[in-house]
Amino acid sequence: MSKTKEFLIPFVGLKLGKHHFEYQINNAFFENFEYEEFQNSDIKVNLVLDKKSTMLELDFKHKGTVNVPCDLTGEDFDLPLKGKMKLIVRFGDEFNNDNEELLILPHGEFEIDVAQYIYEMIALSVPLKRVHPGVKDGSLQTEALTKLNELRVKEEKIENKQEEDIDPRWEKLKKLLTDK
Repeated sequence: MSKTKEFLIPFVGLKLGKHHFEYQINNAFFENFEYEEFQNSDIKVNLVLDKKSTMLELDFKHKGTVNVPCDLTGEDFDLPLKGKMKLIVRFGDEFNNDNEELLILPHGEFEIDVAQYIYEMIALSVPLKRVHPGVKDGSLQTEALTKLNELRVKEEKIENKQEEDIDPRWEKLKKLLTDK
């Protein structure tokens, strides 16, 4: 991904204490990561950077909507998203981002790129199964749902068939149990 200056935070010039940053995320942000799951996105990210003498604490929070297709019907809908993530930045001899909650930057670094962390936080907050809210409450009327309802197996037919398929020998055995 090409680095954008908007997501680079030069922490060297900041005083000790909390600093607030706000980002408005749309599809252009996801295009930089070649992530094309969303038709449209409108997400607000709040970042609080707490600078301490030996480390940085970053608290990310996001809230907004992404337009995605429903996994059942294929209809597009706005899926509300929200989430948070915490990242601790320490300084060491070499760069290390093996741990998802701890980032080690080499001594002498003067800025941090938060774009990757924002991308991961948002992408991981999308549920695996995306179901249109109209499917859950029954208000969505689409051609696909109409066809699925037509093809649904009726419960009455299953129960009647099970009653017909009972072997007469089992009935006699059941009588033995009730005769006692």
